[in-house]
Amino acid sequence: MMSSIFTPKGFLTYGGVVLLLLGIIGLFALNSATATPAFWLDNGENYAHIGLGVIALAIVFVPGLNTMFAPYYRWIVILLGIVALFFAVYGVIVAGNTAPNTFGLANLEFPADDLLHLVVGAWALYAAWKPGGMSMASR
Repeated sequence: MMSSIFTPKGFLTYGGVVLLLLGIIGLFALNSATATPAFWLDNGENYAHIGLGVIALAIVFVPGLNTMFAPYYRWIVILLGIVALFFAVYGVIVAGNTAPNTFGLANLEFPADDLLHLVVGAWALYAAWKPGGMSMASR
């Protein structure tokens, strides 16, 4: 069961749940630099996490969408990994800039956001390129 988190389908499933929960929790508990100064998520980040989580879960579980996207799971996960790594690096570049420091929509704090994006990006790319057999359903 644990090995399934390291497949494209597993990443979309478990990563989708993580992103959805992170976005929802962020709206209510992790949304203030004063309440959680080491790690807080502004609404721009929360909406992005919720949206990505819902989309990931939909393309795995919604009938019709899952059959349409199943052949592309691996490429979708590669794209998500690249995007996450982009924001990990970008967060380091804009660290200390006035909020919102990310395209005027969100604020990336150093190092918490960058570490989160680095872990998600590494997880995604490992799931997409993990050595060993991948079934057609997990690609």
